[in-house]
Amino acid sequence: MTRTWAEFLGDSAEPSEAEAESGRGWLRRLHESLTESRRALTSEIASAVFDPADEEVWERIEEALLGADVGVPATVEIVRRLEERRPATQEDLLQALEEVVADLAEPAGEASLALDGRPTVVLVVGVNGTGKTTTIGKLASRLGEAGRSVILAAADTFRAAAEEQLEIWARRAQADFVGSERGSDPAAVAFDAIDAAEARGRDVVIVDTAGRLHTQTNLMEELAKIRRVIEGRLEGAPHETLLVVDATTGQNGLQQARLFGQAVDVTGVALTKLDGTAKGGIAVAIAHELGIPVKLVGVGESLDDLQPFDARDFARALVAA
Repeated sequence: MTRTWAEFLGDSAEPSEAEAESGRGWLRRLHESLTESRRALTSEIASAVFDPADEEVWERIEEALLGADVGVPATVEIVRRLEERRPATQEDLLQALEEVVADLAEPAGEASLALDGRPTVVLVVGVNGTGKTTTIGKLASRLGEAGRSVILAAADTFRAAAEEQLEIWARRAQADFVGSERGSDPAAVAFDAIDAAEARGRDVVIVDTAGRLHTQTNLMEELAKIRRVIEGRLEGAPHETLLVVDATTGQNGLQQARLFGQAVDVTGVALTKLDGTAKGGIAVAIAHELGIPVKLVGVGESLDDLQPFDARDFARALVAA
């Protein structure tokens, strides 16, 4: 069964029938959303007669994996494991491919959201256009549904529109909101939000940050400063640092994950816009090359289109017809 929000948030309760049905609906949407990625990965493999002794077959498999943006290191590892399994038929090959992809995409670290602190502080980072603020809003809504009280902190103080958008999401999610004057110190906003959470007894603080370009060193240093201020204000915080990556950017998204990870110790990735790309294999590349767990995936604009990542479900949707 697909991972539920209860499991993702550390709740051991058995899923209800409604949750089970929601999970089945999510699997259908995930399968539909990965159509382009699945076609990029499997169409050429499925169109030819499979002969495990034919070197051209393995070259086509490599090309298909690279075309789906699985990346070179993960592609080499997948092909190696497939050759070790010695599939005899095309059906065997696709089944083995699904299993190997699932193994490589399985989170290397903690797959659930860290909610051990009170308040728990979740720092969210990423470049402009990835869907970062929307992801924060949807996560806040989910946390609220699960009984957690939330504060959203608008530490993106460079764009007025960013604060306005986050405040709208705060109202939708029935969460508290902490903002500031435009151009204020972003680290001070994060500090104030933690103060407010402690004073009001809130469970979770989600800190939005500027959509800084990962190539701009000064902005990455400022992001590291926000993290240092949070660490100094509350022991153990930030408990979670989520990087939002747009799946349509492919290998550029992998580079973002690498550089953000160096700057702020990313603990998980929220992979968005899987419904608009043939590059869904980037989830495998991130998990395999960087060892950063993909924790959330988004396939659309509705609230239900943000879900906990499940490597088995993902592999099945990416490979199965």
